[in-house]
Amino acid sequence: MKKFTVVAALVFGLSALAMAAEFTGFVEDTNCASKPAMKDDAECAKKCIKGGAAAVLVTPDGKVYKIANQDKIVAHAGEKVTVTGDAKGDTLTIASVK
Repeated sequence: MKKFTVVAALVFGLSALAMAAEFTGFVEDTNCASKPAMKDDAECAKKCIKGGAAAVLVTPDGKVYKIANQDKIVAHAGEKVTVTGDAKGDTLTIASVK
């Protein structure tokens, strides 16, 4: 029974990793993400996120992803990053940020 439990845990852990995907984009705030004039404005993104606006990831093709776990991304405000995580609709749950 212990062997089965260990194997099941290992398989579950590996399948969770297999579901993770990489997303590349610019960490911006929700207020400015939809404004073309604010695209890639690092200083504005840092200021707005520090002021309490939620961070989002804007991909090169303009798709905006909400971030479920803000604590993983706020330190990267105004940066181009690659995140690994799970997407459910337009919301990412981030596992890691590069």
